[in-house]
Amino acid sequence: MEYYIGIDLGGTNIAAGLVNSELKVVDSVSCPTALPRPAAQVEADMAALCRTLVEKNGLTLADLAWVGIGTPGSVDPTIGFVGFNANFGYHNWYLGPDMEKLLGCKVYVENDANAAAYGEYAAGALKGASFAIMITLGTGVGAGIILDGKLYSGYNHSGGELGHMVIVKDGRPCMCGRRGCWEKYASARALAEDMQAVLRANPEDALWKKLDGNIEKVDARFVFDAVAQGSKTAKAILENYQEYVACGLTNLINIFQPEIVCVGGGVSKQGEILLAPIRSYVDREEYARTGEKRAQIVPAQLFNDAGIVGAALLGCQG
Repeated sequence: MEYYIGIDLGGTNIAAGLVNSELKVVDSVSCPTALPRPAAQVEADMAALCRTLVEKNGLTLADLAWVGIGTPGSVDPTIGFVGFNANFGYHNWYLGPDMEKLLGCKVYVENDANAAAYGEYAAGALKGASFAIMITLGTGVGAGIILDGKLYSGYNHSGGELGHMVIVKDGRPCMCGRRGCWEKYASARALAEDMQAVLRANPEDALWKKLDGNIEKVDARFVFDAVAQGSKTAKAILENYQEYVACGLTNLINIFQPEIVCVGGGVSKQGEILLAPIRSYVDREEYARTGEKRAQIVPAQLFNDAGIVGAALLGCQG
């Protein structure tokens, strides 16, 4: 049995998983990303998670085939180089070489959304599709594109940053430097922030009773729970959010015409409550809506493990 470690480096948490050759996550550990802080500190925490994993499972780092890391930003996977990570504020980051020095084993690096897409392609919702896209609705909107069975990252390794296509001209400012990016409207964070803004403007809303005066308790799950409990305020926020998600998905389908679009991130666990209205919107707007071959929109199967599994398998790419 071969073992690999996959690391999903997120804006909120760092998750690392021990994955076996049967593509099963044997064990996982995590810690807060705790941004902003120097890249060297993040590297040290990733190395510590790897050591914890192997020690817990009776292995050593020498027993691993390799370690794979999925990180936000533009990544040249041939040398493990992160050119620009907007959400972390890191530039010209030699993540792969740095981690190889810390761990003493081979380390592969890929964009985090690409890694998640590769995980779903290898063992999840995208398995068997030659042309597919995975969208991850989290702190931002990540995307991984599979074209003819291979990850697509473009000429300069920055392709697939679909969360940074503008859907609202002169809209909300984004950390990438543009305004109106899709992720400022369609991420799980955006859903929570929209709910918070409405509640701040309506201090008499009944939803305040669930918060004990702490608006920071409002996250994406809070919105879905409030809708299930009959809140008209939350329902209006969710419907608006779903339209933003669907608008971007329609654009992607029109451009790429994939077989499958897989929606991941924590909100994807809401299943049809999230996706059914989105499909209805796409059915009205998609260019190929009258054709026999239509892109399927499905939830992720691996959920939080997608990034870990995909990162762990990066060394398998030919």
